[in-house]
Amino acid sequence: MKLVIPKQHGAWAMLIAPFVIGVGACGFIGYHVPLFIGWTLLYLATYPILLAFKREDLRSYFRSILTYLIPALLCLSVTLVYSWRLLLIGLLMLPFFLVNLYYAKKNRERSFINGLCATVIFSIGGLASYYLGTGYLDNKAAIVWALSVLFFTGSLFFVKSMIREKRNIMFRVISSGYHVLLLVISWALGVPWLFFAFLPSTIRSTAFYGKPLSIKGVGIVEVVNSVYFIIMCLVYL
Repeated sequence: MKLVIPKQHGAWAMLIAPFVIGVGACGFIGYHVPLFIGWTLLYLATYPILLAFKREDLRSYFRSILTYLIPALLCLSVTLVYSWRLLLIGLLMLPFFLVNLYYAKKNRERSFINGLCATVIFSIGGLASYYLGTGYLDNKAAIVWALSVLFFTGSLFFVKSMIREKRNIMFRVISSGYHVLLLVISWALGVPWLFFAFLPSTIRSTAFYGKPLSIKGVGIVEVVNSVYFIIMCLVYL
């Protein structure tokens, strides 16, 4: 049987962006390489794990799980030797992953709450990369995590408003309101760069609504927007 590969292409941006922002905020060190490889392989392993749990069929996914999980643990063990407290950061993901397991079992993976929990998990990757480079968590680490959660929650709203909830007017109103709120808060805090970092997200949340964009088109919009957001964070954090 072929290896199982995640089908949620947008999750790759969520996987990479917080990690890169965390590295940019603390400064790159060599141990970031095995951490990122392990982090990526761990993500790949979670997909067959969720499928096995959902379908109660561990046997069909056992090979994929081991193929990803064993090298993931080997890479992560390298970073744990360097800084064992990373394990504590990793444990922060567990409650949210249990929620993902619950929604997988209920065949409701597309639930907004499930997506939000996945966003929190991916954003914790930014905490891990930041801690690895500094040896501590501070206000800046909290900012890295919060910005990732806020940005990708907006992505979650946008994607759902364009696909599964495209006929739900109330969802569109909530989505647009959320994005406008990000701008208001950024301006109220007196952080101009953050205002402009969130501005394209707000524009695309309304400008593309109702347009006949394919799923691929929505994905391209999100990739471009994510790259812009990452660059803004790397420049100003």
